[in-house]
Amino acid sequence: MQVPAPFEYERATSVEHAVALLENLGSEARIIAGGHSLLPMMKLRLATPEHLIDIGDLTDLAYIREEGGEVRIGALARHRDVLESDLLAERLPIFADAERVVADPVVRNRGTVGGSLCQADPAEDLSAVCMALGAQLVIRGSGGERVVPMRDFHVGPYETAVGDAEMLLEVRVPLRPDMGSAYEKVERRVGDWAIAAAGVALSFDGGTIAEAGIGLAAVGPGTVHLTRAEDALRGQAPSEELFAQAAKIAGEDCAPTADQRGPVDYKRQLAGELTHRALRRAAARALQQEV
Repeated sequence: MQVPAPFEYERATSVEHAVALLENLGSEARIIAGGHSLLPMMKLRLATPEHLIDIGDLTDLAYIREEGGEVRIGALARHRDVLESDLLAERLPIFADAERVVADPVVRNRGTVGGSLCQADPAEDLSAVCMALGAQLVIRGSGGERVVPMRDFHVGPYETAVGDAEMLLEVRVPLRPDMGSAYEKVERRVGDWAIAAAGVALSFDGGTIAEAGIGLAAVGPGTVHLTRAEDALRGQAPSEELFAQAAKIAGEDCAPTADQRGPVDYKRQLAGELTHRALRRAAARALQQEV
C-alpha cells in the first residue's frame, strides 16, 4: 500500500490564520482542501510536505457569483458546484463542458477549483478553461492581495506563481458582450486525463470576432496559450475557413510528447481538431445558434 511520508496537520479557522501558518511553517507547508490533487502525489512520494494546513472549513471561499462585470469563483468551490451552477451554465458554459469530463463523481464532489489550478498539471482541464477565458487569479499573502493573469499563473509543470506564504483565494473571469465558450476533450476512458483538450472563448462586435482566447491541455509542458491563433481570429468574420486556419496554428504551436496515449503527430492533429470543434461551438453559442 502506498502511504505518504509523515507530516504534521493543522486545521485553519480563517484565511488570515491559514496565511499566518504558512508564514510560520515555511516552505515545507502545503495547503489542502479536497485533497484529490495533492494526496495522490503524496502517496507516490512525489510531494513530501512536512506540514498540511487544512482549509476545508473556510466555506466563505466556496462561492460562485457575478460581480462588477465578472464571474468570481472562490478557491473552495467544488467541481460539483461549478457543474451545477446556473450562472456558469448561462454565462460561461465552457465550465460545464469541462466539469462533465473531470474525473468522476467522487472527485467532483470533493475536489476544488483552487486545488486543481494549484496542482498545475499540464493535462488539467480547468487551467485550459481559465486560460481561454483570460481569467485573473487573486492570491493572498501576509502583505495583502495581488492579482495574477492566468497566463502567468503556471510557471512550469506542477509549479505556480503562489509563493510559500501565500494561498489562492479567487478566480475572476471577465464577462464580454456577445460571448460564447466551449471545451472539447479526448480521453482514453471516462474520467481519464486528456490525450488532448481545447478550451475556446469568443466575443463578437457585430459580425466580427472582437476577442479570442484559446487554451490547450495535455499537449505541452504546461497549459498552452495559443496567442498566434488568437491573433488570427481577432477582427475576422467567423467561418469554417478561419476556424480551420486557427486550428492548423494550434497543431503547430503546441508541444506534445510521445507517450502511452499516442505519438506526437497524432496529438498535434488532435489538438487542431479539438480547437476547430471548440471554435465552432463557441461561435454558435455567442451567436445564439446553440443553447
